[in-house]
Formats: sequence, C-alpha cells, structure tokens
Amino acid sequence: MPTVTKLLHTRMRVNDIEATVKFYTEALGLTESRRHTSPRGAQLVFLQTPNSEEEIEICQMPPGAEPVVVQPDLMHLAFQVDDLEAFAAEAKAKGYELSDGPTKSGSGMIAFFDAPEGYEVELIQRDKA
Repeated sequence: MPTVTKLLHTRMRVNDIEATVKFYTEALGLTESRRHTSPRGAQLVFLQTPNSEEEIEICQMPPGAEPVVVQPDLMHLAFQVDDLEAFAAEAKAKGYELSDGPTKSGSGMIAFFDAPEGYEVELIQRDKA
C-alpha cells in the first residue's frame, strides 16, 4: 500500500496575514521562507521553524471571502523550547504574554499563547533526561 513520505506544511487560514506573521516571527522566532499569491488570489506566507523541515503556511483569502472564525480549542501548534521561563520572559518583553502556564506536565513544563485569530500555541519544555 502506498504511504506518504513526509509532512511538508500545515495551513492556517487567517483574516490578517501581517499580524499573524508578525506574531510568529517576533514571539516565536520563526522565519519567513517565502511569500506569494496563489492562482485563486489568496496571499500565502510560509514560515520555517528552527530544526524542522515542515513549514507553516499562513493564508489570507482575497477580499470578499468569508471571514475566519476560529472555534475555541479547535487546534493548536506545539513548539519545543529549552527554557520555558526564559522564553516567556523574552516574549513578554516584546509584548507577547502567555495566556496560560507555565504548568508542570508529566514530562516537563507547558504554557500557551493566544495567537492572532484565536489559534492557540503551546510551548513545551521537556524534562532533562
């Protein structure tokens, strides 16, 4: 049976592409790898995560499209960090405060940001083995 070989990207549709890109680049340190307009007129920005081949595709549909309404707890992205408290302090200094945590989990610490559009971002610090 054929199988997929690799996860390439995850797409998130947004109403304000610039606010979303700013959050992910400033608060989380992701980098913009490319930007273009799709054949259907959607604005697309691809974000690269350090130490990962997969990208996040941010999509804003053309004017006149139905607005995005993100349901609470619909989905989230999770990112690993080495020092959650230091990461949160640096993000706070840039104007991005945690919405929950840090909280002890079974394998370390977790915390959350509320990203633009209502998407949730989880930060995970794993216990040192």
